[in-house]
Amino acid sequence: MGYDRPARALHWIIALAVLAMIPAGLVMIRDGIPRGLQDTLFIFHKNTGTLILLAMLVRAAWRAAHPPPPRPALPRWQARAATLNHAALYVLLVVMPVSGYVRVRAGGFPIEALDAMGLPGLVPRSDALAEAAQSVHYVAAWALIAAVALHVAAALHHGIVRRDGIVARMWPPL
Repeated sequence: MGYDRPARALHWIIALAVLAMIPAGLVMIRDGIPRGLQDTLFIFHKNTGTLILLAMLVRAAWRAAHPPPPRPALPRWQARAATLNHAALYVLLVVMPVSGYVRVRAGGFPIEALDAMGLPGLVPRSDALAEAAQSVHYVAAWALIAAVALHVAAALHHGIVRRDGIVARMWPPL
């Protein structure tokens, strides 16, 4: 038995957005890239981060109201590792956009999609706050990359090596 269609759709929407955000985030902060490309990547990164936060809030609410289907039998250590990694992914996928938002707004920069909707900033302009949020964002980014890599590796292991149906539970709802 698999996850319901909304849970699978939210998973894959967020997964694709995160997989696009990782290289954009890593490239946009490099020295020597053309200014136009850097600006485009920053705009993409800020606005997609906002969408990821909204999608994660919807996903968390959906998950709270719709418990996941029972997990097939796994060795205890694998079940525990999966639980811990999923918790880390949920936490990091909220920490990342929140710390990014604080970094950008406290730094006095726009978030184009929110500005276009007329939404005011929720944090004061503060270089110290912007710097602290940037540090959190940086550390959380590497933790998220590690958690995503572990998640993908586990999915590949279950889908290709074990063929135990774990991957089919969350396969895209096409």
